Amino acid sequence: MKDLKTLMEISETRKQVVVDCCDLVDAQVKTKGFIVKGAYRLVKAIKPGIISQSIDGLLDEFIEKMQPFYERYQQDGEEGTVSEYFRASATDLAEALLTVTDERANRSSHRTMVKAYKKLRPKGKEHVALAAPGIGQVLDKHVGSL
Repeated sequence: MKDLKTLMEISETRKQVVVDCCDLVDAQVKTKGFIVKGAYRLVKAIKPGIISQSIDGLLDEFIEKMQPFYERYQQDGEEGTVSEYFRASATDLAEALLTVTDERANRSSHRTMVKAYKKLRPKGKEHVALAAPGIGQVLDKHVGSL
């Protein structure tokens, strides 16, 4: 059975996954309303590079939360793509991933970012669920190297 953690241990693959996730975040934000777009611009203005640094910093925890979903996908015979599987599991996947960011927000000393996160969090599950197929596409692109 393939292990996503192993995939992230490959330096070049990890770097490309981070780039692909940044692209996914950018694409998702473009589909959102004024408040989300504004908060995103604010965060990027406060600290350029924060999105890629954050993704890289959270990636191992996100992978840990995605692994059970990926294992179920493999156990189900890998029918279709990871993207399709994640679309079908979007709500549960979103809840799992948000436990990571909720925990980080609770420990963070960056008041402005925590404030922005808390403002967006009530819709977070919906936003992450909508991004689930895109997360699966990123994995589809890279799991072949396992």
